[in-house]
Amino acid sequence: RGTPLTEETTASPIVTVDDVGQTFAEAPILQDVNIEIFPGEIVALLGKSGSGKSTLLRCIAGLLIPTRGEVRIEGKRLDGPNPDTAMVFQTFALLPWLDVQQNVELGLEAQGEHEKERAEKAMRAIEMIGLDGFENAFPKELSGGMRQRVGFARALVTEPKVLLMDEPFSALDVLTAESLRNELVQIIDAGKFDISSVVIVTHNIEEALILADRVAVLGSRPGVIKEMFAVDLPRPRDRDSRRFKELTNRIYDLLASKPAAAEPAPRTERFSAPGARDGSPPSGSGAPVKKGPKMLPDAGVDAISGMADILAREGRRTIRHLADDLGLDVDDLFPQLDALELLGMAEAADGRIELTGPGLRFAHADIRSAKEMFAAASLRHADLVGIIVRALARSDSQKLPAGFFRDLLARHHSDRTVRNQMRIAISWGRYGELFTYHSEPDEFVLDHGYEQAAAAQVQPQ
Repeated sequence: RGTPLTEETTASPIVTVDDVGQTFAEAPILQDVNIEIFPGEIVALLGKSGSGKSTLLRCIAGLLIPTRGEVRIEGKRLDGPNPDTAMVFQTFALLPWLDVQQNVELGLEAQGEHEKERAEKAMRAIEMIGLDGFENAFPKELSGGMRQRVGFARALVTEPKVLLMDEPFSALDVLTAESLRNELVQIIDAGKFDISSVVIVTHNIEEALILADRVAVLGSRPGVIKEMFAVDLPRPRDRDSRRFKELTNRIYDLLASKPAAAEPAPRTERFSAPGARDGSPPSGSGAPVKKGPKMLPDAGVDAISGMADILAREGRRTIRHLADDLGLDVDDLFPQLDALELLGMAEAADGRIELTGPGLRFAHADIRSAKEMFAAASLRHADLVGIIVRALARSDSQKLPAGFFRDLLARHHSDRTVRNQMRIAISWGRYGELFTYHSEPDEFVLDHGYEQAAAAQVQPQ
């Protein structure tokens, strides 16, 4: 490890992803993905939220069968769960009624290991990962970092050919994540477990460069591999080295840029006139409604407004320099910048970002005007917000249970994603006074602000 593969490499790939495409409910998640994972290397799948990183990882694990193309393990087509892989999850995924040792033994038990042998192997893994003394503790007694150590031990003890990790450090605080990251690299590099290759999903550029021998950068909607980078740096990686900074900057710019010939994102049906308060449906523009709503960036209204204020003062800036000036990682800025782009308030190109005319007006507006602008932009561009408002407007009571919208989202997304998307939509809709949400009895109610927002759809932008 640490020596990137070259074109002259003669080793056969252990994993081959061949023209893989994945579609959920007619919404493309991955498209024409090709990648090879070779023995002895760590590969990072890097991209923003919605780029299909986790979906690709699950295809490699055999938990999803691609809609198109195929995944091959040592040349053999994968048609079900991959017995040569083990997964480490972001959310730990421990069984709360089992203690540490029992959780670590789960994979060995599934493989049919005898009780004595699996206990010995589990205790060895517990010691290697720094959990000795906690083998009889239950998950609720452990910190987040300790729970993730259990997840690592459970995956490592089976000694899979390919270790798969889905953002394993993202639920941890910065210091804990850094410590675990370094320890994991040491364990793998020292050969304490017989693991051939590692594939890690991450949205953190520095994490990818610290861990991986190669970094695959994925674009979004649908997920495609934009570029593959070889990390030609010795371990341990020096963040301050010229080469590390050069790779960081190149990946920053690639993630922030858009394809030159990108097609405009499909737009949902939108109001062309205010809907009547008697519940009659507002007329639409005639544009087709997508089968699955576009994901809302995980950005709060205050953060979006604050970013608009900063960009209004700064003018057109590179995203990397903007992050440096604010003392933040560029990954921290992407949700706010994505939200401003989605709402038509900013444009990004070639790694630079600037406000549009509507964005500048939003940044300089008073509180009431800003709320009205945000409501109109959300109704026009934020799919889930628009779906909720349209459905409420068509209801005789102008009320609907929140479960109705959760069920719609569940056709396309995981439970965790559904919860996050609902949380964001509720925040945006409340701020724009488009609708209110009552936790008891878990329902949405149409608000007065939707009429003005609907009327704004026919006004010049």
